[in-house]
Amino acid sequence: MEQQQQQHRDRRLPGMREFVAMMAALMAANALAIDAMLPALPAIGEALAVRTENDRQLVISAYLIGFGVAQLFYGPISDRVGRKTILVWSLGLYTLFALASGLATSFDLLLAARALQGAAAAGTRTLVVSIVRDRFVGSEMAKVMSLVFIVFMIVPVLAPAFGQAVLLFGSWQLIFIGLGLYGGAVLLWAMLRLPETHPPEKRRLLSPALLWEAFVTTVATRVSIGNTVAQMLVMGGLFAFINSIQQIVFDVFGAPELIALVFAAIAGPMALSSWLNSRIVVRLGARGVALRALGLFTTIATLHFAVAALAGEWLIVFILLQALAMATFGLIGANLGALAMEPLGHVAGTASSIQGVITTVGGALIGLAVGRAFDGTTLPFLAGLAICGALALVTAVWANRPA
Repeated sequence: MEQQQQQHRDRRLPGMREFVAMMAALMAANALAIDAMLPALPAIGEALAVRTENDRQLVISAYLIGFGVAQLFYGPISDRVGRKTILVWSLGLYTLFALASGLATSFDLLLAARALQGAAAAGTRTLVVSIVRDRFVGSEMAKVMSLVFIVFMIVPVLAPAFGQAVLLFGSWQLIFIGLGLYGGAVLLWAMLRLPETHPPEKRRLLSPALLWEAFVTTVATRVSIGNTVAQMLVMGGLFAFINSIQQIVFDVFGAPELIALVFAAIAGPMALSSWLNSRIVVRLGARGVALRALGLFTTIATLHFAVAALAGEWLIVFILLQALAMATFGLIGANLGALAMEPLGHVAGTASSIQGVITTVGGALIGLAVGRAFDGTTLPFLAGLAICGALALVTAVWANRPA
């Protein structure tokens, strides 16, 4: 009977292509909410009287911190009541707070709305990982997540161009209206096409004892916590890039009109490496690919810092070296995430929440610290990137050493 029920549920699931596209669209809601803001930060700062230029980065960081903290709650609740109901509420609130951000009349109100929008969007990140984990495990999960990242990475590449295009025809508030429309469209798609992937017989009670057990299991398992911290450090480097890139392009290289093109040139290789990862990870293993990619990332980031410190750099040099470094992200993120989740299938929702809080909040704080160190040069950013890579590599080696 149980096998027949499982077969019936599997028939109701979207096909692989639609499933990957839907998971990517869910994750893309976050990328769009972050990256579409980049060209608009000067306009937002001017309209809302933000005196310190580095403070404009808080539009990004407020969203990320809200996004990170709220993940702690979505996993345990979805383990108890299922994935779909929580996902629907999450997308609905994302849409609401996107529109509220566009109506903000002060910088404080905007930051509050952004934090709440991030908190709502946290459900999509947690639930995507849990939904994929409900269906796949190990290298197969890493392969599916890589396919998701291929589609998902199109959005970060295009999002700044979307923001820049909106500013050509209207105000920065229209960017938030666009986010609201996107959230509503994905909400409708999920309601119509995504069945529940966490059946009642597998659900866990929301008891403090079980939650504590899941928490201890997640943070006390070396493979889980080590790969999570390594992923946090890598995310710190990525968020440092997102926080810093607008000021680097505008102020260091004096090319504000090129912000969308520069961002696309650097972020684009991430999609290509995600595709490559989907082709090689099952054969080579998530562990081997992640460690090699971390070593390559650290080497490139260190070289880039040395070049900038000793010889200075031009925009084209920055783009080339930064694109090479970012290309390794597609070989790192999905694999570290899959490795961290591999021993935790029995508490996937709660574990995904805890890991998400660590990677996102920790990464956001690292990115904010590096971004606010901006001094009119690329050196603070490049130094932060190299340090994050080195620490992540050491941590991942420790996490994945033979038992």
